[in-house]
Amino acid sequence: MEDIAKFIREVPKTELHLHIEGTLEPELMFDLAKRNNIKIPYSNVNEVKSAYNFSNLETFLNIYYEGSKVLINEQDFFDLTWSYAVKCREDNIVHTEIFFDPQAHLSRGIKFETIINGINKALLKANKEFGLTYKIIMCFLRHLDEKSAFEVLDQAIEHKDKIIAVGLDSSEKGNPPSKFKNVFKKAIKEGFLTVAHAGEEGPPEYIWEAINLLEVKRIDHGVQCLKDKKLTKELRNKQIPLTVCPLSNVKLCVFKNLKEHNLKNMLNEGLMVMVNSDDPAYFGGYVNDNLVESQAALNLSKNELKTLIINSFKSSFLSEEKKMKWIEKI
Repeated sequence: MEDIAKFIREVPKTELHLHIEGTLEPELMFDLAKRNNIKIPYSNVNEVKSAYNFSNLETFLNIYYEGSKVLINEQDFFDLTWSYAVKCREDNIVHTEIFFDPQAHLSRGIKFETIINGINKALLKANKEFGLTYKIIMCFLRHLDEKSAFEVLDQAIEHKDKIIAVGLDSSEKGNPPSKFKNVFKKAIKEGFLTVAHAGEEGPPEYIWEAINLLEVKRIDHGVQCLKDKKLTKELRNKQIPLTVCPLSNVKLCVFKNLKEHNLKNMLNEGLMVMVNSDDPAYFGGYVNDNLVESQAALNLSKNELKTLIINSFKSSFLSEEKKMKWIEKI
């Protein structure tokens, strides 16, 4: 057991499903609230932590957007991202591809440049100081309309040098990928890669839509795919990556507990699955925690863990040469 935990700690890893706003630890939330004179509905760190009991995605998002209000200046986005980068160094994550949600900030009067520059500068510093490589993915909030998504895409186009892809997140139920097919079409025309959250709480049909209408390179979550045999076969044959987040799925009641999670079944089906942390400050664990706890709950072998970690590198937006370099080390 200790041998497995040591392997997880020491092996180089990548993370492909991480919302930077979801790394806002309670301590930093309080610091930023104080710095920016923002009132938050909690009087201490323990109160925040006890509020992190969610019954579904919606109850989580309410707190998530509440926390985001403390992010005002470029320095705030820098500090948030730098804290996560330091965590990557501790956990031996050598490459990360992070999501950010500009619409959650633009609506509060924060400029797009403020957000992207703060995030990018922190990642550049991490790259220089300890070699962390990274890509940045801008997500559209699916509970908003497509017009709003077009407006934010126009701003992202000015920062193509920093943003590699666009994604789709927020409340899944009732907001199918098809709602955003036109804005994704334009994003692809502009040279952005595409990914999308689908099949977390939503049905397998949403995964089909993300593949066929949004032309995604990866499905974020995708745990509902096993309910559709034809879809499972398609995902297996095309090796479309599924960025699974086990602790998040349990915290949001997609599964009752980790023992009931279908990660191992997905592996057995030959799917291109991997493990990520999603919103680790809220869901009780970063990548290493997700791997350690999933291994224990599902009795994953060392080879299965290696497969999950290698799948993550294979599914990244790194060059083939860099992917191979890391996979050989594993």
